[in-house]
Amino acid sequence: MKLGLQIPSFTWPGGPAAIGPTLARVVRDADDAGFDSIWLMDHFFQIRSVGAVEEPMLEGWTTLGFMAANSSRARLGLMVGGVHYRYPGLWIKAATTLDVLSGGRAWLGIGAAWNEQESRGLGFPFPPLGERFELLEDTLRMAHGMWTGERGSEAPLDGHHLHAMHLLNSPQSISRPRPPIMIGGGGEKKTLRLVAQYADACNVFGSPEMIARKYGILDEHCAAVGRDPTEIERSTLQGVNLTSDGGRHGESADHVVDRFGELSDAGADAVIFSIPDVYDPDRIARLAEVIPALKAL
Repeated sequence: MKLGLQIPSFTWPGGPAAIGPTLARVVRDADDAGFDSIWLMDHFFQIRSVGAVEEPMLEGWTTLGFMAANSSRARLGLMVGGVHYRYPGLWIKAATTLDVLSGGRAWLGIGAAWNEQESRGLGFPFPPLGERFELLEDTLRMAHGMWTGERGSEAPLDGHHLHAMHLLNSPQSISRPRPPIMIGGGGEKKTLRLVAQYADACNVFGSPEMIARKYGILDEHCAAVGRDPTEIERSTLQGVNLTSDGGRHGESADHVVDRFGELSDAGADAVIFSIPDVYDPDRIARLAEVIPALKAL
């Protein structure tokens, strides 16, 4: 099993001046501990399921570049990017830039997005859901075109909303045939269909029973488009609160291994998870002790 660490909050001791040094240490510790990937949310306001809207939130691509400079092994990505925040060409160019500067460690994580509050607050257009899915498909098609060959494709692209004349991409990504594409979300009619057509990984969340259902529907979409479903990494987003004794509101190491085993049995190839108080060095150090058992699942 592959393991990813998601960092969803920057409400850490020391205030804004301490965010950079703390993040650098967290990323180095996670890289050294053996995480296969490290992820950020792509938001501008904190989301309601994590904290108050006014809590600190960093812009994703800038932060991934900083993280690349403070790591050497783990892949890096957004879990997942909101498609309407950036034009399609910028999405691909930013992912390529991260891939080149990190030595081939970028993910393109992207989805149709949902947070209307921050879009309205900062003046981003917030198209209806159907248009966001069309824009997502345009971006995915552009990614395949720009990551073709040595410098992209010279063929024009006419999408739902995108009209691009020359998909030049120089320098080309180091990851070949392309940086892996992850589409987040478990929508059964549109999202998982796009995964089957364009992506290298999906990400869903929920119980083992719920994610098994989503993976089964993905198999059906793969059959419909003639795609080998084993080409697609199946990941799930979870939370982990590993404590030394598994006390109140915490989990023991044995419980975490058992729970991840159930996720593996449900079809998950990778688990991406957040942990409380990730700024505390003991949190990742404690996880490092159980990572070998999780990777063996």
